[in-house]
Amino acid sequence: MPTETIDLHSHVIAPDADAYPLNPMGGKQSDWSRERPVDDAGMLQAMTLAGVSQSVLVQASTCYGHDNRYVQDCVAKHPHAFIGVFSVDMVSDQAIADIDRWVQAGLSGARVFIAGHTAADKSLRLDDPQGFEAWQYVEAQGIPMCVQIRSDGLDQVETLLQRFPNALVLLDHFARPHLEGGSPYTEAKALFNLARYPNLHFKLTTHNVRESLLGQSTQADFARDVVNAFGADRIAWGSNFPASKGSLAEHVQEARACLSSLSATDQDWIFSGTAKKIYPQLTQA
Repeated sequence: MPTETIDLHSHVIAPDADAYPLNPMGGKQSDWSRERPVDDAGMLQAMTLAGVSQSVLVQASTCYGHDNRYVQDCVAKHPHAFIGVFSVDMVSDQAIADIDRWVQAGLSGARVFIAGHTAADKSLRLDDPQGFEAWQYVEAQGIPMCVQIRSDGLDQVETLLQRFPNALVLLDHFARPHLEGGSPYTEAKALFNLARYPNLHFKLTTHNVRESLLGQSTQADFARDVVNAFGADRIAWGSNFPASKGSLAEHVQEARACLSSLSATDQDWIFSGTAKKIYPQLTQA
């Protein structure tokens, strides 16, 4: 078992809709945030039960859009347990000012949301030149940038990796690759081709843990292939709790089972080491 477990990708939903009004990206609130919301107190309780030492709260874009105040307030209230990732419109004229605002407010990383289960706008592109100035700023400031996009948009990710080789980029959910064909995962070739960009890191979440069991794929094959391709020090586990169904303790157990064939060193990187490398604030907390 790993010596420590840090959750790199979780979400919190405020119980007070008046103080934190809904403003979901794309105009549609995610079902999970309505059906099984978890606030800061609930997250702390879930972490205790699951043996998770710290959690990176990622802005629930399909609930609050770019209004990151609840994540900010949770981090300020529980700095020992949480750090936060804010959502930002990278093509906005105010993008750099917004980035500065949330960093000064105590949040540790940024997130750009292009496509997910609830919202996807085909008119938006991650590599829109209007966002290059903001990307240059993020790169210069060393702010980790999470990217929420599906596998059919990985060419856009590659454009940014080439243009901003020093930007620290995290790919949410491995971009949800198609794994059913099994190893060597030829349908996920576009993902594995990104291994040559050392500034790209990956979140291995409950989506990937569960999807690695589909079709001809096995969890041992998936774990081996991604570690061989990218290195364990570029992969970090995140629960996606409560967006993915089940308790946080169940997510942890599933992830440990998925990665159990890896060496203890690789597991330590994925469950805590990579997270601390990306977000030094975790070690400070």
